[in-house]
Amino acid sequence: MKNALYAQAGGVTAVINASAAGVIETARRHSEQIGTVFAARRGIFGIWDEELIDTAAEDPDEIARLRATPGGAFGSCRYDVRTIDEDPALYARIFEVFAAHDIGYFFYNGGNGSMDTAWKLDQAARKMGYPLISIGVPKTMDNDLLLTDCCPGFGSVAKYIATSIREVGLDLAAMVQGKPKVFVMEVMGRNAGWVAASSALAKEAEDDAPHIVLLPEVAFDHEAFLARVREIAGRLGYCAVVVSEGIKGQDGRFLSERQVEHGYVQLGGAGEALTQLISRRLGFKYHLAIVDYLQRSARHLASRTDVEQAYGAGRAAVEFALAGLSGVMPAVHRLADSPYRWEIQPLSLQDIGNAERRLPPEFIRADGFGLTEAFRRYALPLIAGEEAPEFRDGLPRFARLALRPVPKLCPPPAYPLPL
Repeated sequence: MKNALYAQAGGVTAVINASAAGVIETARRHSEQIGTVFAARRGIFGIWDEELIDTAAEDPDEIARLRATPGGAFGSCRYDVRTIDEDPALYARIFEVFAAHDIGYFFYNGGNGSMDTAWKLDQAARKMGYPLISIGVPKTMDNDLLLTDCCPGFGSVAKYIATSIREVGLDLAAMVQGKPKVFVMEVMGRNAGWVAASSALAKEAEDDAPHIVLLPEVAFDHEAFLARVREIAGRLGYCAVVVSEGIKGQDGRFLSERQVEHGYVQLGGAGEALTQLISRRLGFKYHLAIVDYLQRSARHLASRTDVEQAYGAGRAAVEFALAGLSGVMPAVHRLADSPYRWEIQPLSLQDIGNAERRLPPEFIRADGFGLTEAFRRYALPLIAGEEAPEFRDGLPRFARLALRPVPKLCPPPAYPLPL
């Protein structure tokens, strides 16, 4: 009987811990086939440093409460794993730790890069003759994994963004007086505009907020944007704009970017760039909101569909592993739009890792400032339903794990992984 190892990677979501609960609880139900279920602290870093947690030592009630807990209970990381030929020392260390703890099943819960990592570990294990089943468990609020109908994490952030802009729209309408004003909300989305697009679900009538949605898929046109803002604010007295952090100008450069170490372009400031443009060129008042971590951690407003899919992905990952599948990801397959029906199918990680799904043209309005009815048909089912966490003393009660480390069985690594 082999043990299992679960780890989290990438930016966390409101429902990634639901997938953790799905993996752990399902593995426990198959104790005749899977021994100990370990969790690594901080993804690949925890494997490298042999910082493992025995989930059997955790209170079962707290594991169950993971389903309603945001963040990443075991800690996450960002690290681009190279191939075994490019970095043999990394794989030697990983499989040293795996062998010491008799790991035969590996579940890596993350986005594009994490699916690539799970695939590379699957291929490396085959090359090294190590008996490993490696499964990628999907997670990304960006909704940009290929071939799956949607990504666990997206439905909840979409629900939060659409709710927020609908509420803001009512606030703006209540305070119309004097000079027109513009509200700009900056949301996440580097190359794909799914999160910004979700704000359009708030509209029940043409003049409802958001009035303008700016997407990375559409080159930003300063003059066309200013003309639209002028028209809407002049007519209504206000204008609500939702902008993806990754919008680019006609020259292909991000509207706002700043360089950090190693030449990596860190985004941030698209909303500020817009408000400065509005103030300078139109002279309108403005308010700017950057929702940042709020959008991906808002478990109090999670979509029930999203929670069920996240948990279902974790459950299916274990079931696929026990069926002997490796190098696959549990993907959501849409069976019908209305009523929304879905199932989970295995897809090869080779076809998914390190690629991005962007908004298709049929989801974007011809003027580039909004979304079509086709997008609404696609996205509305994903935000359906509520599954609120338990509340205590007026606040949500989230899981609190002990996270006691198991004894280390390997010598320390020769050097730390670079952060």
